Amino acid sequence: MRLGLDIGGTKIDAVALGDDDTVLARMRVPTGFGAEAVLHNARAAALQTAEAAGASAGAMPPIGIGIPGMVDAGAGVVRYAVNLGLEELALGPELAASLGTAVRIENDVNAASLGAYHLLGLDSSMAYLNLGTGLAAGFVLDGALWRGARGTAGEIGHIPVDPHGEQCACGQRGCLETIASGGWVARKWGGDAALPVLELFDRADAGDARAVALRDELIGGAAAAVRILVLAVDVDAVVIGGGISNLGARLLDRVAAALDAQAETSEFLASLALSSRVRLVPHEQPVAAVGAALAGIRPVPAL
Repeated sequence: MRLGLDIGGTKIDAVALGDDDTVLARMRVPTGFGAEAVLHNARAAALQTAEAAGASAGAMPPIGIGIPGMVDAGAGVVRYAVNLGLEELALGPELAASLGTAVRIENDVNAASLGAYHLLGLDSSMAYLNLGTGLAAGFVLDGALWRGARGTAGEIGHIPVDPHGEQCACGQRGCLETIASGGWVARKWGGDAALPVLELFDRADAGDARAVALRDELIGGAAAAVRILVLAVDVDAVVIGGGISNLGARLLDRVAAALDAQAETSEFLASLALSSRVRLVPHEQPVAAVGAALAGIRPVPAL
């Protein structure tokens, strides 16, 4: 058995995997804010999930953790996870000492990449496109994570695509994340809906002209992200995950249609068959927690 924890901005999604990689138990607990709360709640999530899965007392399984921020996987340290109130936390060593088991941490998008790769049964190259509050990607090539020279591979949300666009939190202007993310939709659409992207799509389907325009801009940005990933790495598959992926076919079909429309005016793009490479994460599967669990049982090879 091994445990996987996906530590998000509001909740920790925890799973226990058995020998055949099936999910034996799943728990969710609030994340909290700040180092003390995150450590306490991560420990509680691990203990509760292990107990629910039938782990024997005093025999805590190895743990893998996916968490946002800059992650030093070797040292088990996470830095600058601002949404969690963490400037620097030795999460791996501190949990390992507290629980008496091996703990490995990984960037949350990388963990989700591994989970999607595993749950979809892929065996070649994949880019995981995370469309959530922000936009980022992860790469799994022949089962190995590709983190890049300094761990920033996949930060395509901060590729400027419009020199006259919005100011991005990274300090640049017109980044891809400013036109293709849930945070962008919430700012542009406004209102007080709990799920702004869902409301946007519903209103667009009802014929609201402003909603249609914003939806089309979001779809265009997502298609541009797919195009960038394939042109940069030529992966076999681009798997769309993150909160926006819960729209399902309403998102996927429009992204594929946008890619096909672009291919109609470019023989080069047509030759890449971009729309056939795009798919969604398995519906309602805890991909990040599963990927974290897989990372926790053994060091994940990285290119």
